[in-house]
Amino acid sequence: MINYLCLDIHKKGFGAVKDKLTEQSYRHDSLTGLPNMSYFFELAESGRETLSARGGHPALLYFDLCGMKYYNHKYGFAEGDNLLRSFADLLSRTFGEENCGHIGADHFTVIADETGIEEKLNILFQEWLDMSTNSHLPVFVGICPQWTDVLPVANAYDRAKIACDALRGTYSSCFNYHSSELVDEIKKQQYILDNFNRALSEKWIKVYYQPIMRAINSRICDDEALARWDDPVKGVLAPIDFIPHLEDAGLIYKLDLYVLEQVLDDMKTQEAEGLYIVPHSINLSRSDFDSCDIVEEITKRVDASGISRNNISIELTESVIGSDFDFMKTQVKRFRELGFQVWMDDFGSGYSSMDVLQSIRFDLIKFDMNFMRKLDENDAGRIILKELMKMATSLGVDTICEGVETEEQARFLQEIGCSKLQGYYFSEPIPFGESLKWHKDHQYDGYENPVESSYYESICSVNLFDLGVIAQDVEESIENAFSTLPMGIIEIQGDSTRFLRTNQSYRDFFKRFFDIDISTLGPEFVPYDADFMYNFVKKCCEQGERSFFDEKMSDGSVIHSFARRLSSNPVNGNDAVAVAVLSISKPDEGTTYVDIARALAADYYCMYVVDLDTEQYIEYSSPVGGQAMAMEQHGEDFFEASMKASYRVYEEDREEFFSLFNKKQIIEILDEQGVFTTTYRLMDTGRPVWVNMKITRLQPSKNKIIIGVSDIDSQMKQKEHHEELRKEQAALVRVMALADGYLGLYTIDPETDHYIEFTSSEDYAKLGAPKEGEDFFRQLIDNVSRYLHIDDQNEFVNHFSREAVMNAIDEKGFFSMRYRIMMEGEPRPVMLRIAPFTEGGKTKLLVGIRRWIERRSAPSL
Repeated sequence: MINYLCLDIHKKGFGAVKDKLTEQSYRHDSLTGLPNMSYFFELAESGRETLSARGGHPALLYFDLCGMKYYNHKYGFAEGDNLLRSFADLLSRTFGEENCGHIGADHFTVIADETGIEEKLNILFQEWLDMSTNSHLPVFVGICPQWTDVLPVANAYDRAKIACDALRGTYSSCFNYHSSELVDEIKKQQYILDNFNRALSEKWIKVYYQPIMRAINSRICDDEALARWDDPVKGVLAPIDFIPHLEDAGLIYKLDLYVLEQVLDDMKTQEAEGLYIVPHSINLSRSDFDSCDIVEEITKRVDASGISRNNISIELTESVIGSDFDFMKTQVKRFRELGFQVWMDDFGSGYSSMDVLQSIRFDLIKFDMNFMRKLDENDAGRIILKELMKMATSLGVDTICEGVETEEQARFLQEIGCSKLQGYYFSEPIPFGESLKWHKDHQYDGYENPVESSYYESICSVNLFDLGVIAQDVEESIENAFSTLPMGIIEIQGDSTRFLRTNQSYRDFFKRFFDIDISTLGPEFVPYDADFMYNFVKKCCEQGERSFFDEKMSDGSVIHSFARRLSSNPVNGNDAVAVAVLSISKPDEGTTYVDIARALAADYYCMYVVDLDTEQYIEYSSPVGGQAMAMEQHGEDFFEASMKASYRVYEEDREEFFSLFNKKQIIEILDEQGVFTTTYRLMDTGRPVWVNMKITRLQPSKNKIIIGVSDIDSQMKQKEHHEELRKEQAALVRVMALADGYLGLYTIDPETDHYIEFTSSEDYAKLGAPKEGEDFFRQLIDNVSRYLHIDDQNEFVNHFSREAVMNAIDEKGFFSMRYRIMMEGEPRPVMLRIAPFTEGGKTKLLVGIRRWIERRSAPSL
């Protein structure tokens, strides 16, 4: 090119070439090198004529790279410019440089033959996807087809842009044709924008409420606020008719704040009527966050209303989150820190749901109604939804499924642990007047008492298809196994029960073994006639424990089950217990590990059954003194795992413990003595705790051992304490004997302020002061009126405190104070002296009260 330029300069002179270069830069975009808008319009007009002359069908295309703003924010403007240049090169290769133009920012335009245009665009979309190195930005294309000389190029451009703008809200590259329908849509959009402020002021826009039902009790636990535009000219407009236009125009924040204000007014009306106040959810758009500080605006309005912040939930679609991830992550965090719940709406409708859930904490995810439509198509839909529900439960996130339309869908969602349900099966959105009337008529049987909400949440969160580690390693030898473990949740009220939730396997189990059809039982409580599980379930309620239990049937078989108390209802005291049937053993199959675990549960809080050949183990645990042992986990390489957990053993005991606790040593001691036992300290609670380990063989097997660990900390500490007290008492008694005039001696632990009286004179003992207690300093202050002369009480209270004592000890090494105590009705002067002493490596305070020979009329320091 340089050679040609030199030749051109030689032939035409430098001035002419300079003018040509200036014209070139004026007509072309400096970033991409493509024709700019004005020059492209010239080229497009001549290009249309050329295409038509060749028998082609000219079309004008408008291209928009969606998400460029976010791309620049994340990767920088330099990378953004590189991306635009790459896209310009792709357009040039596909359509020819002379047929392309860069309009500005992330917008391009092209003139092309309409024949085969869709195939070309699909190839371009794929190439663009393959070229993406950072994050892929979808390409939206608007097409003005059948462009003739009757239509000026500027008008063709506007039509193509209109067609492109209509694609907003989609997630992948696509194209759209301009049509008469789009023109009608533009007119509707203009009507919406022209009349929006009037619709707000004259309340053409009304708030409708669609209830959200608690799956477990079929009562309304939330309401979703939805906007409806009742226009005097156009009639009732659905949200899809006006919300997108308001979003595009940046006006949606006015609508959403208007809806919030109406919701708050309606909630105050309910409150004034003495009705239950359930949380209400409102939907926000991405445009809300661009137009104002929507977090601040919502907080200000909610606080002014007097409604609690936790009664307003914020719904955000995943497309809103993904539009500017880092920014939206901060906004979600702000809402939650201020006390609002934040829900992820339409989960699964886009392509980034999992990425969002990994990075942003939501209180609830709302499954897109498309999941409901696919439930009845095949088993794949059920499997996917079941696994997603399991994932949400594992994350500790509440769940809603919208679009529920049938009883079968509702039952399935209950079984897999969906907390809340919404859809036309329960109710369509209704205006506030109808909602209020229904609320008044069904306050106690239709709405959930907010006090009970946490109780029902704990019940709903259990996935009846997932038993976790409990379901692992079920013995292959058992008969009557189930494809899904039978699980149910039972509510206990005195000696009566009812089934709150059950899966199909649990219902089949009861039908098979007890000839009871659970599905026919109503919601009422009935006396618990069957002995099966009753005692164990009751114990779970009373003790709040998890436990395995076995129940022998009439044919000698044993049902192995598991129960865990989930929660207690704060209103009526009912308990909810989850029960799972693990297996059914053959008659006379012998003693099970659960039998052994239960026998040892009262003495051992931790137990392991270890196979010495394979080193596989089962861990059981139980609260100290409990009557049930719950299986915690299975594992392999027991002794290696024990070494990895050596940090749990107190450092001073570690070397001695592991010199004994190894496979070879244990086997030798068991062969010689029949039992292995050792005492050491664990650091599980952050402080050393004394435990005793006992190991025996599991008879009749020689290759399995039972390891039991019991808590003996209290016994060891009591022994140490008694020994320490014995030594201290002996020393202090000698002090009393040698020092004339002491009425009483105390020791205080300065860390806890626990005190103990070691000795006292006969006269002092008559005062009835406590021999031992907590908070020595507070006790003296609280009892001044009981022990001190009335003239000395105020002075004592003003000068005696823990802080004053410790300051004096720091400065002088001791604290002293004189006052009068009332003994047998007479005031007797005494001296109180407190000084530190060290014994066994620990500092304590010694308190002495002795007679004072001088008489003073008032206390003196």
